[in-house]
Amino acid sequence: GKPDVSMSLNASLAGLVAITAGCASVDALGSIIIGAVSGILVVVAVEFLDLKLHIDDPVGAVGVHMANGIWGTLAVGLLANPDAPAGLFYGGGLHLLGVQALGVVSIMAWTAATMIPVFKLIKASVGLRVDRDEELAGLDSSEHGLPSAYADFAPAASLLSIDDSPVVVSGDVPVAEAVEVHSEPYYPAPGEHKFTKIEIICKDRMFETLKSALMAIGITGITVTHVMGCGVQKGKPEYYRGVELEPSLLPKVQVEVVVSKVPVRTVIEAAKKALYTGHIGDGKIFVYNVENVVKVRTGEEGYDALQDEEVLA
Repeated sequence: GKPDVSMSLNASLAGLVAITAGCASVDALGSIIIGAVSGILVVVAVEFLDLKLHIDDPVGAVGVHMANGIWGTLAVGLLANPDAPAGLFYGGGLHLLGVQALGVVSIMAWTAATMIPVFKLIKASVGLRVDRDEELAGLDSSEHGLPSAYADFAPAASLLSIDDSPVVVSGDVPVAEAVEVHSEPYYPAPGEHKFTKIEIICKDRMFETLKSALMAIGITGITVTHVMGCGVQKGKPEYYRGVELEPSLLPKVQVEVVVSKVPVRTVIEAAKKALYTGHIGDGKIFVYNVENVVKVRTGEEGYDALQDEEVLA
């Protein structure tokens, strides 16, 4: 991991968590020792979880609260001054340290005994994980209706994803329902060039995957617009501070291309393959007939205006 503001904040919080258990039992020197150790321990714990165990703990809660909660509790048995029952380093022996260690073990046992059944029940009923869209956007948005639940932090990234990894098909809705295609018939005269605008509505995070698929079949330019909309489900439930609000419009990306040389069916099939995950709302494709195309820069019209740039820019 790279040093950042959140790591500095976690180190500060770790010191506060660690000193809580012994704040009435240690002197100034003991507090300094506890704080110094906690600042190191939180970094070690966060790095161990992220890099060694590959467990996602985005706010460093385990490093701050668990690791330093345990350290602060044990530190009382080491650093409690003689005015309290003295700790090991103040001549009090191992008794107080043993009592504090017993407290740590008891809390861990109680937590395991109560929470494992609860998590098993949740997993068997509603599931432990949110869907992929919510996971990528963050639960601050879906659960709280906020860009960030921490008032002092602003999101650093746009909702427009740069994820062009292979699409994971996780649902079982037929592709014809998940990525609907609406078109109007057109029969060009013999020798007439046909111009077609294809409009694709999809989720923000799927844009890069769609763009790569279109470029791969010879589309050399696209027009992209951020839009809002919802289907027959009228949008998914929205929450603000945990309270459900009325369904609202959802952010989407509208991608438009005008083609003549590239077959319309090729574009449609490429878009469907790129967008399909097996869920309602994967996307919609609209196909329109175009009367003419004019390239302003050169004055070319019709088929010639689209060569080397199959796009209405």
